[in-house]
Amino acid sequence: MQVKAPDRTAAEPRVPPRRPAPAAAPPWWRSRRAKGLAYAAPTAVFVAVFFLLPLLLVGQMSLSDWPLLAGDRGLNAPENYTDITGSTLFWPAIRFTLLYTVIVTAVLLALALGLALLVQESRPGAGFFRTVYFLPSALGLASASLLFWGLYSPTTGPLSRLPAKVGLVDDPVSFLGTPNSALLSTVFLIVWKFAGFYMLILLVGLQRIPHEVYEAARMDGASRGQIFRSITLPLLRPSLALCLLLCVTGSLLAFDQFFILTKGGPDNSTVTVVQLIYREAFQRLNLGTAAALSIVVLAVLLLLNALQFRGLRNADDS
Repeated sequence: MQVKAPDRTAAEPRVPPRRPAPAAAPPWWRSRRAKGLAYAAPTAVFVAVFFLLPLLLVGQMSLSDWPLLAGDRGLNAPENYTDITGSTLFWPAIRFTLLYTVIVTAVLLALALGLALLVQESRPGAGFFRTVYFLPSALGLASASLLFWGLYSPTTGPLSRLPAKVGLVDDPVSFLGTPNSALLSTVFLIVWKFAGFYMLILLVGLQRIPHEVYEAARMDGASRGQIFRSITLPLLRPSLALCLLLCVTGSLLAFDQFFILTKGGPDNSTVTVVQLIYREAFQRLNLGTAAALSIVVLAVLLLLNALQFRGLRNADDS
């Protein structure tokens, strides 16, 4: 007779499986937080050295009696800020800068949008014209201003002598001789240089619009004008808002083109706000007033940029 061995599996206690030992924490210099700080450190140092420290210095200058050649003579706040409006060129510079900003923004955005619509479709020669339109923006603003100063010169400039050669006028045209002609000549330079840059931004926005939307509108019998008003412009609002932000900021800070072309003339009619800062600092040798005006301009730009960023965000949400 065979005896069955007792079943010991039920009586023996179950041993829980061994859990793997927790991995040792990596050294702090290998943690994700340390890596993130290492990646951000160069940018943080750059911002601190080239933006925050100069901004603090400008803030100190704006509250101090600080001649250019004598250094800091102590606090005199708020005298520098009250002296800003006492300059005879302050309000004319404000009005001229605003007028220049409005004209440049309107003309530049309209022309850039027109160029973007012309080269929107992929057709023979579209790439060539996109490159041609964009090429002037690769030229530096100071170099472009010097180029147009030579073209506008009444003695050697071909643009000034061309009307006289064809018999339209007797003498060479003085493009920079009167306030209105100096303003329009400078606007022409800026539009020539930056139209291709803004065209590229708007072209990217146009290419993001689905073709199916246009096809559906054409099938419904919409005309080109209706398509442009009801589809293109609403869907292009983020790109237009970005162009508006860049154009307004750049126009309010205009300096190079007027400094090279007109030197603020004729008769101080083309003095911008940034030129006024330059004159206060390096001609009147008063860094305190120049710094105070710089702080005011910075505050205005921050306010305008905040409003435009809000409009840009709303355009993206819609």
